[in-house]
Amino acid sequence: MNAGLFGGTFNPLHNGHIDVIKYVKQAFHLQKIFLFPSATPPHKSMTELAPARDRLDMVKGWVTEQDGFYASDIELKRKGPSFTIDTIKAFKKSAFENEIFKKKHGLQLNFSLLMGSDAFFDITTWKKQELIFRAIPIIVMLRGDRTGIEPIASFIDEHISKGYKLNKGLTKFTHKQMQPICICNVPKIDISSTMIRARVKENLSIKGLVPANVENIIKEKDLYK
Repeated sequence: MNAGLFGGTFNPLHNGHIDVIKYVKQAFHLQKIFLFPSATPPHKSMTELAPARDRLDMVKGWVTEQDGFYASDIELKRKGPSFTIDTIKAFKKSAFENEIFKKKHGLQLNFSLLMGSDAFFDITTWKKQELIFRAIPIIVMLRGDRTGIEPIASFIDEHISKGYKLNKGLTKFTHKQMQPICICNVPKIDISSTMIRARVKENLSIKGLVPANVENIIKEKDLYK
């Protein structure tokens, strides 16, 4: 069974996140996608960052009405900065050793890591980034900020490994010792968490930009004021 891992601050979760991962889920035939909010993101400013539990509740509220999407508190339970390589290892361990997890999600999950192109081009700053490419296939979501395969091919060759080769006819890079890197051209959606926080601060409506449960949490908790 194919499953995607999608992490982020989700500060807040918005309809842009949702539309993109729904697109990827269908395009790559993923039966499940796990969304995990970062508790202490090492590359993000803590300014205007809503409490981790509130951000998790935003995700939980949305996935309860969806098929094949799940919220995970895996990074909230772990102390210290939320490093992706540690999260990948934790998901794999749960898939093999956690009986409750296996009973709910099945015995064999083939994980892929979903990431936006911004995160991908910043991955050289991540902890043990070389191990990420050995541990799990990557699906890079291109949202129109970079076009064409050439910038990605150059970046992979220069910063990740010269052993990756682009499969002809496919937007997929393969390597003899490392996991594949797949490119997915997702719809460009002009919604961002920064925009939503700014609208909340200015007392403007965010209806239609976020799920209803997210809007309710923001109002009830008086977030982003």
